Amino acid sequence: MSYDDLLNDPNIDAVYLPLPPALHYEWAFKALNKKKHILLEKPFTINLSDTLALITFAKHNNLALHENYMFVFHRQLQKIQLLLQQNIIGKIREYRIDFGFPKRTENDFRYNKTLGGGALLDCGGYSIKLATILLGDTARLMYSTLKYPEEYDIDLYGSAILENDMNEIAKVSFGMDNAYKCDLEIWGSLGTIQTNRIFTASHNFTPTIRIKKGSEAEVLSIESDDQFYNSIDYFYQCINDLDLRQQSYQAIHKQSKLVEQIQKIK
Repeated sequence: MSYDDLLNDPNIDAVYLPLPPALHYEWAFKALNKKKHILLEKPFTINLSDTLALITFAKHNNLALHENYMFVFHRQLQKIQLLLQQNIIGKIREYRIDFGFPKRTENDFRYNKTLGGGALLDCGGYSIKLATILLGDTARLMYSTLKYPEEYDIDLYGSAILENDMNEIAKVSFGMDNAYKCDLEIWGSLGTIQTNRIFTASHNFTPTIRIKKGSEAEVLSIESDDQFYNSIDYFYQCINDLDLRQQSYQAIHKQSKLVEQIQKIK
């Protein structure tokens, strides 16, 4: 059975698209045209104009869209946000977010420009997404750089700085030929919060959060959670809840806009 056959099936109401990024717009548009709700892997598309076109079409046809950044739905992040609300480490000065991994095989789509490769669209998207969640609605890009080694036509690593109206700063770094890092550190006026596996906690992994204030340190164990299931459940809720669907549109738009701003700075 072909992809088109699946999209023509009247018994299918929603579609999950895990294709390489450069194919997202084409197949998402085909699916929306067949009145299917869409759960789309990150990045949503490879440019802002395609993202806006899909959002506009989905809104007009009352269809749900969800960009599958699963870490957003893990209780690890929810616990960190609660600690910040409780001012455990005082006023926030800086968020430090690092996500990168060792070089994969040459035929991996992440290193293929035609297929939508590049560190920003892959691991960089995670870092930017987390930064905007922590900084809130006023998050804005202050600086960014993408590095293109001579033997590649894609960005292999990069970094960015974002800021909000409360003068909180987020420094993010990402790369696809790096020693593995998946870390979040939050630096406050009274202490720090640290955790690893912030993006990649599997359903049976028990995350830990380290809180340090002066010479005292506390380690919190967070109950394991299924971020994969939670993300799918959120998508299901978007299908049935108009307000949540609108929030999803806005989050997708914000992410795509920031990523494109970074892409344009060379």
